[in-house]
Amino acid sequence: MDISTGDMLTRFHFMSSLILSIQKAASEGFLLPESAENILSLLSRSSSPVYPAAVGELAEAGNWVELNNRFFRTLAFGTGGLRGKTIGAVVTQAEHGEPQALGRPQFPCVGTNAMNQYNISRATQGLTLYVKEHFAKQGRPGKPAICLCHDTRFFSREFAELAAKIITELGCDAYLFEGPRSTPELSFAVRHVKAQAGINLTASHNPPEYNGYKVYFEDGCQVVEPHASAIIAKVNAVESEDYPAVPESERGRVIPMGVDIDEAYMTRLATLPLDPDLIRRENSLKIVYTPLHGVGGVIIKPMLQRLGFQCEGVAEQEVPDGRFPTVKSPNPENAEALSMAIAQANRTGADLVIATDPDDDRMGIAARNANGDMQLITGNQIGSILAWYRSMKFFEKGILHAGNHARGVIIKTFVTTDLQKAIAEKFGLRCVETLTGFKYIGQKLGFYEAAIPEALRQNYTDLPEEETRRLRLEHSSFYVFGGEESYGYSASDFVRDKDGNTAAVLIAEAAAYAKSRGTTLAGLLDEIFAEFGVYLERGESLTMDGAEGAAQINKLVASYASNPPKEMDGSPVDVIRNFATDTIHDIEGDLIPSEAMIMVSLADGRRVAIRPSGTEPKIKYYMFGVQRPAHDTPSSPTEVAEAKSMVTASLESLWKWLGEDAQARL
Repeated sequence: MDISTGDMLTRFHFMSSLILSIQKAASEGFLLPESAENILSLLSRSSSPVYPAAVGELAEAGNWVELNNRFFRTLAFGTGGLRGKTIGAVVTQAEHGEPQALGRPQFPCVGTNAMNQYNISRATQGLTLYVKEHFAKQGRPGKPAICLCHDTRFFSREFAELAAKIITELGCDAYLFEGPRSTPELSFAVRHVKAQAGINLTASHNPPEYNGYKVYFEDGCQVVEPHASAIIAKVNAVESEDYPAVPESERGRVIPMGVDIDEAYMTRLATLPLDPDLIRRENSLKIVYTPLHGVGGVIIKPMLQRLGFQCEGVAEQEVPDGRFPTVKSPNPENAEALSMAIAQANRTGADLVIATDPDDDRMGIAARNANGDMQLITGNQIGSILAWYRSMKFFEKGILHAGNHARGVIIKTFVTTDLQKAIAEKFGLRCVETLTGFKYIGQKLGFYEAAIPEALRQNYTDLPEEETRRLRLEHSSFYVFGGEESYGYSASDFVRDKDGNTAAVLIAEAAAYAKSRGTTLAGLLDEIFAEFGVYLERGESLTMDGAEGAAQINKLVASYASNPPKEMDGSPVDVIRNFATDTIHDIEGDLIPSEAMIMVSLADGRRVAIRPSGTEPKIKYYMFGVQRPAHDTPSSPTEVAEAKSMVTASLESLWKWLGEDAQARL
């Protein structure tokens, strides 16, 4: 008997024993039927030796919880793409493999419910096939192209290179960034190189063990209908990570992208400040910036310095590192993530701290208050400052005026503060509300571009920013500002997603404006509260991991829909909107897509929205409270402080009630 035959027999016996073990565990109730089915399906369709080895280790150890979590479903390709664990809670020896830099495993988590080569391949095959079909229907010459980008997470570069290989072997060109780049720069690049789609390998601000796969279409926006459902159908039809490549002569090329795209993007970012003279006058503003080990440092620090700001980085956190070792969570929504930058700002006397998440689409800040202490500003509050500042400046500069203000629009999500709606109304602008997800804001920007007469918008992406602004003001809708409570913002249409680079430029200018008036961003926020009322918000969530957690979340969602509350925290329910079943249109007449979210307005003015997260194992609660001025003139500082205390207490009480009610529903 030769070695190869012996190896084949050994593998055969191992696989036979493993299959029997999986079937026995399912029959005895240790494995969910879905888990067993997915395990057997994966083993039968893949030649990778890592897959059966990892499954065998977990089965031999009786670690059925880990196997269920890895296999209870096939990672769903949703409208935004994929997101899941790339490193399991238990890492097998097969996955550890050979030693790697930073102590990461050699191979990603084995499982149908994980981010690995199996799911990357399926997603890329389905997307590429759809892009080819769509391109062919349009009758365009040449090959379609897909842009690829990745962050600093474990396996992101490998996944990006794998996706590029699949794209080219299926007959499309692949534009691949030479190194880590941000989500918003990918959105820009798709439009800049006139590609048909884009992919970013990132899990945004999720913990280190996660990774993801964000999909964009030719408009630079995350995919929406009708393309979303069609792409999902294509992906779901792919059963194996293996695929037949097209003949060599029909294959595409891998085209590198780098500093040329960076420079084109930064040229556009430089058009965002509305008062460049103010920035030059207030060049004493000192900023500390941290990318939290992600990609933001590629653009933000040099961009702020180019504009004239004094900007220094947090050296320890400028190092790209998928472990995110200096923070508990690389999320600028969390105070702890900004602690090193705040400590540095206190040492150096900086005015402003800016932090962005690993893929640089979200931004958090801290700014000096009246006492000279660093104060965290929430996502809702950052957005409100920027909406007010840009609205005020557009009118001050004469870009918006009585003759065209009706074309101005602020866009926010339904779960973003109503303070931005009040600001829009004060300036005579439309406030359009969308579902959660910046793709809906990006979709609106696409509608506004399409409303420009076709003859005038030829080569729209190549036109200077001043010209696109003129076209939007004269013929369509002019985007003043847009944002969502989860620290995502944008202010122009050359990027069709939330943009941490844009946000950093905007908030730095607003801080310079505040300093020119002898105050800070925290002081400016209080002035806005004094004029419009104290609008405060509180976001909470219940995390439920794994297969059992998913079932609990589904149970809660169903309970709120079938048995909605009649009162909350002692206040009668005034209005309930169920976004899954009600027909809802925005103020422009566009139908709001259905979503598993209910919004409850209370008789005392508070409101709450409840929805399952689309990217994390959580059910989210968004609470809103307001205390408006008691008179026509702005409130005094004492009245603002009292209103803050009252609204904060009312939201604390509401969350206590919601938490107890949720437990009773489970």
